[in-house]
Amino acid sequence: MNHAIDWARLAQSVDEVPVGAALLQHGQLVAGAHNETIGLKDPTAHAELLTIQRSLRALDTDRLTDCTLYITLEPCAQCAGAIVLAKVGRVVFGAYDDKAGMAGSVEDLLRHPRLNHRPEVIGGVDAETCGTLLKGFFASRR
Repeated sequence: MNHAIDWARLAQSVDEVPVGAALLQHGQLVAGAHNETIGLKDPTAHAELLTIQRSLRALDTDRLTDCTLYITLEPCAQCAGAIVLAKVGRVVFGAYDDKAGMAGSVEDLLRHPRLNHRPEVIGGVDAETCGTLLKGFFASRR
């Protein structure tokens, strides 16, 4: 989770919403990213999506079944869909997202019984640190 938190802090330093993600394979960092929705002027440029794309290229594969994706915030519908399609083996996230979370908060797309791939999901890991980054960012905007 520390890699993802580092990415979130980098996002905050460039005035992006501080969400970070990192993908590890057998304990080794493959790729990471932070939200770039503002910088890229692309509402789909979420940390998870960018990390998955970079990881697939780095590993020259279309499946991430033996990998763990660490994210500072519970994934949204878009990112949960990408996680399922990339067949990520495990997802570990920090803060829950009561407004858009698709790993149990609003819905549970990641573990939906009708999907052909359901990653292992662990939520709430270092949630206080992850949540504090987000709360601080949005408080500074008000």
